Amino acid sequence: MEEIQLFLDEAQSLMKKAVDHTSSELVKIRAGKAMPNFLDGIVVSYYGAPTPLQQVSSITTPDARTLAIKPWERSLIGEIEKAIINSDLGLNPQNNGEMVMLTIPPLTEERRKSLVKQVKNECENGKISIRSIRKDTNESLRKLQKDGAPEDEVKRAEDTVQKYTDKFSTKIDELFAKKEEEIMKV
Repeated sequence: MEEIQLFLDEAQSLMKKAVDHTSSELVKIRAGKAMPNFLDGIVVSYYGAPTPLQQVSSITTPDARTLAIKPWERSLIGEIEKAIINSDLGLNPQNNGEMVMLTIPPLTEERRKSLVKQVKNECENGKISIRSIRKDTNESLRKLQKDGAPEDEVKRAEDTVQKYTDKFSTKIDELFAKKEEEIMKV
């Protein structure tokens, strides 16, 4: 039935988005080495407009523990420093008049364990989203059945939704394992 296929396609698409969102949240959790996407959430005031840091500067990694932020305009150095200090990154920027340097401190064992817990929470949120999508899709399928859709087609569709749920939950588990390994590696 066409309507059933629409529900299945939407469920698969939403579950993929949940995995992608979880993945993007995990990227923001730093693993002790400098990565430009670590600054993805930083917004600076550029001529009064809030603008993402990447749009007003180039961000490079001169070495494994340093980020160099070179603004397109020198007048932005103070704004960049202020934005980094006000963020929850816990880093102290140094400015040499040309660029802002961030030194990423090595992680302590305690901090690593705390980051793994944070990763686990993000992954669990992703799985909750997937299970919620499964529940909503199955409810929609049952409504279709009440409205006259064949029971065996609805049952097959529910089985397919469960397969999607398992597949995307496994992907989130893989993301967790990879990020945990990255964080715990000294």
